[in-house]
Amino acid sequence: MKFGYTIVYVPDVAQSLQFFERAFGFQTKFLHDSGTYGELITGDTTLSFAAHELAESNFPHGHVAASESAKPLGMELGFVTDDVKGAHERAVAAGASELTPPTTKPWGQVVSYVRCPDGTLVELCSPIGG
Repeated sequence: MKFGYTIVYVPDVAQSLQFFERAFGFQTKFLHDSGTYGELITGDTTLSFAAHELAESNFPHGHVAASESAKPLGMELGFVTDDVKGAHERAVAAGASELTPPTTKPWGQVVSYVRCPDGTLVELCSPIGG
């Protein structure tokens, strides 16, 4: 078994790709002509976005849309960086909402949380032991 990808269902795939480029510096790898699916270049594991319409076709009994939830969903995307403060500021400047500013945890790791315009919860953190 190998972890291959994460798909985040969003209202507008192109807007989410553009936001993640501005906020976190990732590049778009692929955007389907239909605009309903796209991928970012993020390293070994692919981060993908799909339109809520695709979720509706995959889950006939519905799904919880992060973009419609007043609170962040109980899952997050974690991005590791040596400059949490700078990454946090860049994400907020790009349109993310600050949930928790950069904070040093008891084990020495610096961690912050932002919520993207599409509702996605992102943790920005320094490497463990770094």
